[in-house]
Amino acid sequence: MIVIGLTGSIGMGKSTVAQMFAEEGAPAFNSDDAVHELYARGGDAVGPVEAAFPGVAKDGAIDRSALSARLVDNPEAIKQLEAIVHPLVRQAQNAFLDRHRKAGVAAAVLDIPLLFESGGAERVDTIVVVSAGAEEQRVRVMSRPGMSEEKFATLLSRQMPDAEKRARADFVIDTSGEFDATRAQVRAVLDALREQS
Repeated sequence: MIVIGLTGSIGMGKSTVAQMFAEEGAPAFNSDDAVHELYARGGDAVGPVEAAFPGVAKDGAIDRSALSARLVDNPEAIKQLEAIVHPLVRQAQNAFLDRHRKAGVAAAVLDIPLLFESGGAERVDTIVVVSAGAEEQRVRVMSRPGMSEEKFATLLSRQMPDAEKRARADFVIDTSGEFDATRAQVRAVLDALREQS
């Protein structure tokens, strides 16, 4: 089974592309969704995160806004949180890959926002970067609820620049066009990978 690492900066259309891969027969694991599950009531991260950042759990779940407030301008706290959460996400990814490998799936996708930054590139067979123009990205991100210029700048500062991601990719999918154009690129990636394997 080919493991595809899917990444891209905020607002580039990564979730849409992951869904297209799944629709084309390559199931996709969403790391953001996995974190939401870990933070939900009964999630495996609730206890350790509350122990590290007392007061961020409410009603048995992690209050994401309370946690975010503790992380602002605090790189050490972010590292501490990642040391708790990343191994749990990796466990979930491994279980997902094992399940699909046993089912005989030809290719599966790990949707990892910080693929390069978190060392995830070493755990995949090929890397697909989702990209769009800077202005397109800005428009998409600024239309999100609760987004501000400051928050957008902070999010971008934590991510490797788009140009660098594109340079390190095996494939780049440009999402600035129509959905059909994006889907054609997804199919082309899967076709290319089938030919290689």
